[in-house]
Amino acid sequence: MENESSYLLERFKECGSVSTDSRDIVSRTSSGCQVIFFGLRGATFDGNQCAASALSSGASYVVVDDPSVVPEGDSRYILVRDSLSALQQLALDYRRSLPVKILAITGSNGKTTTKELTSRVLSRKYRVYATEGNLNNHIGVPLSLLRMPSDTEIGVIEMGANHQGEIARLCEIAAPDYGIVTNIGKAHLGEFGGESGIRKGKGELYDYLRSHQGTAFYLSDSAALSSMISERPGLKRVSFSIRELNDIQYGLGKRLRMYYEGYSQPVESSLSGVYNKYNILSAIRIGLWFGVPFSAIAEAIASFVPDNNRSQFVVTERNRLVLDVYNANPSSMEESLEAFLQDPSVPKSVILGDMKELGRYSREEHQGIVRKLLSVPDLDIWLIGPEFASCRELDREGRILFFPDTSACCVYLQDFPLQQRNILLKGSHSVHLERLLPYL
Repeated sequence: MENESSYLLERFKECGSVSTDSRDIVSRTSSGCQVIFFGLRGATFDGNQCAASALSSGASYVVVDDPSVVPEGDSRYILVRDSLSALQQLALDYRRSLPVKILAITGSNGKTTTKELTSRVLSRKYRVYATEGNLNNHIGVPLSLLRMPSDTEIGVIEMGANHQGEIARLCEIAAPDYGIVTNIGKAHLGEFGGESGIRKGKGELYDYLRSHQGTAFYLSDSAALSSMISERPGLKRVSFSIRELNDIQYGLGKRLRMYYEGYSQPVESSLSGVYNKYNILSAIRIGLWFGVPFSAIAEAIASFVPDNNRSQFVVTERNRLVLDVYNANPSSMEESLEAFLQDPSVPKSVILGDMKELGRYSREEHQGIVRKLLSVPDLDIWLIGPEFASCRELDREGRILFFPDTSACCVYLQDFPLQQRNILLKGSHSVHLERLLPYL
């Protein structure tokens, strides 16, 4: 095909949607959608082999990169050099065909919460589309862009990465006009190659913005972010500071409440954890920069109710829970612990799961968390997973209950239930701490 990109863009505008999962095509076409199926390859699957099935399920076209699956003369098959690259290029072409501004959000912690808050704030003045769920990688970002309605004015796109070079690639796909790095923490230490690697990887967003005359929003209180900004002369930037928030009020199970400098109306949030003040501040500052009235900003933030096991406060018949089990790294673990331990509510229990993707830093970081826990008197400590179990020798007084996995903890709770306690649950998603909820 002489002009693969323009042909695909024409077919996309004809159909209006894409899919990379042949199993969801029936439900989408039955509701009146026309779908282009992209046959992507993975370590354990080859989407090319699902092309015929996708067509029989109702797909209008299938994009494949294996000539052997293409029947002669069937124009519904679109043969490309590489299906993933074609998907990514289509997303960029579609994004460029729209009069839309893109705000990219990345960082070690708080990406999704900042995305949710910021998109709600901007929606008070603009037509906004934001990344759905966790579609923030090399496949998810193009899918997010292709889901934007054609009248979108601002797209809020979350970008995740665990290796250097990934944010740079996502920027090439999304072509952001604005960006924010929420923070630099200890996430994916093993893959990034330490904290310096994290700075370099997340800084790829700043590099793109500088070379394309974009604008970066950043927290000036962060030494890491301020240093990264200063290392890039010519980058247009908008700074904000935690000093712009006054009289921050927080309590377990209470709404986080604060005042923004120069405004008498308080900003309230249902988010659990005082560390969310940074995510809220980011949304406020971006909203003000885009001209959203402050009263509308406050209303948007107050309307956001966290879900998906992130910063949720849950009251059961037996206990009060702080549920933050979607993901965990040393930085987010420390923030969650600090906020939980600062609250005067007693008695307290912590149930923590292993932190994943730390590589050679794993033992050191898990030991640091265990030492912090043991320094707190009268704290009930439950730890789940082999990484925490490797720190058993630090517990010389036998204060900690160790479990090999969440299932073992569930069994234990059936015989020895926790009652009338304030409990923090925090761990990486793969530990599945949410399975403890029926027992708490």
